[in-house]
Amino acid sequence: MFDKLRKAVDGFVQRVTHKSVTESNIDDAFSDLQIALISNDVALEAADLICERVREKIAGEQIGLLQSKRKFILETLQEAVLEALTPKTPINLIQLIEKRRKERNPAVLMFLGVNGTGKTTTIAKLTHMLLKRKFSVVLACADTFRAGSSEQLHTHGERLKVRVLSRPYGSDPASVAFDAINHARARGINVVFIDTAGRMQTDKNLMAELEKIHRVAEPDLVIFVGDALAGNDVISQARTFNEKIGIDAAILTKVDADTKGGAALSIALATGKPIIFVGVGQEYSDLEEFRPEWFTEKIVPLD
Repeated sequence: MFDKLRKAVDGFVQRVTHKSVTESNIDDAFSDLQIALISNDVALEAADLICERVREKIAGEQIGLLQSKRKFILETLQEAVLEALTPKTPINLIQLIEKRRKERNPAVLMFLGVNGTGKTTTIAKLTHMLLKRKFSVVLACADTFRAGSSEQLHTHGERLKVRVLSRPYGSDPASVAFDAINHARARGINVVFIDTAGRMQTDKNLMAELEKIHRVAEPDLVIFVGDALAGNDVISQARTFNEKIGIDAAILTKVDADTKGGAALSIALATGKPIIFVGVGQEYSDLEEFRPEWFTEKIVPLD
């Protein structure tokens, strides 16, 4: 996991550690680090931020022995990565649901993302997690465009023993979200998950459809689901959905297969929104809370 990004960072550390730090060679080292970060799916602004933070710290310090120099540079890199990943406004999903339950209202979550990212499976994983915590859940299939979308969500609903609301293909998807929220309110259900269509983020009809669902459902959270293996595409997707609809948080799927790791850094900075969970496998239990410290240790281990 994240092997390529970790090796790229280690290459920079080796280079700076084993040479005396001068103005000329530090420029070359940071140029190489920036290129290495970008080639591992780190967006340009994220790469620039990390390089800038590390350069500022190195420039202001006198580093002596080789051992202390390596430790100092690794710790400085860790701080820069952690800063990039740490959200200004953290989100605690369980606290949100508990708050809504005390108010006798369902927590409404709307999910965005293109086809193939694992959006529907991620909804099923979250449902599994909440059921284990004794919350009740209803699923809304607000994708009335893609053949098979309703069947896929219904299959998960049957396995998890939760109700799935849907309408025939071609129906108004906002009406499905509306029905699910009213259903939850009438029956005291704690959480409504709204699965939306996943056509390309450049599709104007899709964006208009999502905007209508958002107006009707008034979700507590809008969650972008992105594929960690999609590279720069996932960054573009997150930006577009955030600009057009507005997202509150992100979930990254297929993180267990990601050798680069730059997508997490990039999404956090490109949107300014927290990553709250990561998918690490195919089973319902393969969903983990995203911790910036965990990610940072993966790519900048302190030996």
